[in-house]
Amino acid sequence: MYFKTIYLKTMYLKNHVFKKKQSIKNNTIKILFQWLVLIAILSIQACTSSSYKVIKPNPDSGNSFLQHAQSKQNQHLKISASILTEKESYAIFGLSLKLIGVQAIWVSVENRDRFPYWLLYPSIDPDYYAPDEVAYAYSSTMSEDENYKLMQHLRQQNFKNPIHANETKSGFIFVNRDEDYKAMSMELLGNKKLTIVDFLFTMSGLNYENFYDIIGIHNTDQLVEVDEAALKLALEQLPCCTTNQEGDQKGDPLNLIFIGNAEDLFPAFAHRGWHPAEKNYWDSSVKTVKSFLFGHHYHYSPVSPLYALGRKQDIALQKARGTIHKRQHLRLWLTSLSFQGKSVWVGQVSRDIGVRFTNKTPILMTHKIDPDIDEARNELTQEMLFSRGLSKIGYVSGVPISTIENPAYNLTGDPYFNDGLRVVLMMNKQPMPIENIEYFDWQYSLPTSRHINNSYESK
Repeated sequence: MYFKTIYLKTMYLKNHVFKKKQSIKNNTIKILFQWLVLIAILSIQACTSSSYKVIKPNPDSGNSFLQHAQSKQNQHLKISASILTEKESYAIFGLSLKLIGVQAIWVSVENRDRFPYWLLYPSIDPDYYAPDEVAYAYSSTMSEDENYKLMQHLRQQNFKNPIHANETKSGFIFVNRDEDYKAMSMELLGNKKLTIVDFLFTMSGLNYENFYDIIGIHNTDQLVEVDEAALKLALEQLPCCTTNQEGDQKGDPLNLIFIGNAEDLFPAFAHRGWHPAEKNYWDSSVKTVKSFLFGHHYHYSPVSPLYALGRKQDIALQKARGTIHKRQHLRLWLTSLSFQGKSVWVGQVSRDIGVRFTNKTPILMTHKIDPDIDEARNELTQEMLFSRGLSKIGYVSGVPISTIENPAYNLTGDPYFNDGLRVVLMMNKQPMPIENIEYFDWQYSLPTSRHINNSYESK
């Protein structure tokens, strides 16, 4: 018995040491592999970037951006803006900003007031880039002298404050790159004055549907204009949930309503970091795999189709949260209703909190949703409050109530519980202070967490 115990201990230690060595070996191989991949990527980027040295930038050949500029004005200010294409950026700066995830925005301000104004850069992008920062991103691909010349060139092209009385000033501001659309709220601070102007630019760098496409596809002449009472009744009678393509299985609940046209909704989503999801095709699949393997942001990752009103979602949007594993996403369907001249959309919003294996999808993987489905709805509601585009809010019934003890399930088998209410968000392109937001008078109290509290109290 004694020798048996010694033998077992010896074998345990031997196995333990072997496993530890194997673990160290595996970690070492993993780290070496990561370094090799990193070196390969940097080498490829260096080879690619080396052709973008500032040799002979030609600003005159890049003035085509003026042709797609937008202008807004009031009594004292005229503000113009344009987002440069890759070709225009290369002509003006002599390099590709796309390689480092940057976009150049041209801004012009004509000040007809008696006082100077300052353009507040963070209002355009809180994480905007300084000219020297952009130049330094290319420091490894060019000589020190070339990089210094680039730095000087970008400084000269940069927009400079202040804009003095009776002066027109223009220049470029470097911001984080978007490939779908960009909404900007430019704020200009004067003498006891704050002027805010909103711009919305759409780009064509992605394969996705947008609100303008959808409204154009559907016959708007067949929309049914309803008053507030009829709106409430119609919203409660909409389908409760999404379905599969055949319509014989129920999925996630249709827990939100948007009232607004494209010009009402696009800026609000963009201001809060929401992006349309790309369609499922080869390029988007490759981007998704890269994001999954390397943990990168992919703001436009496709979502799986769900069905309502006899068709898959008209448009899908998402908000990335760190990695592809965690995100918020929503799907919208255009209804046949119109309220006060605005389109009515029914939708579904949920929060992805991870990735899991399943046999219910062709790729054997799916996102796991937060079972507290109301939390995603409530967070989206608060985001729209801060978007400055929300003008009216209300709640209607229409979704069966489910609890922690008796949850409902979506099409991939994830459980969820909810309070049975749909939030109704009426949007407006004119900025609305939070304190001025109105409520639909539908005799519904605000949603609570009673279905959660009661569950805990009963335990």
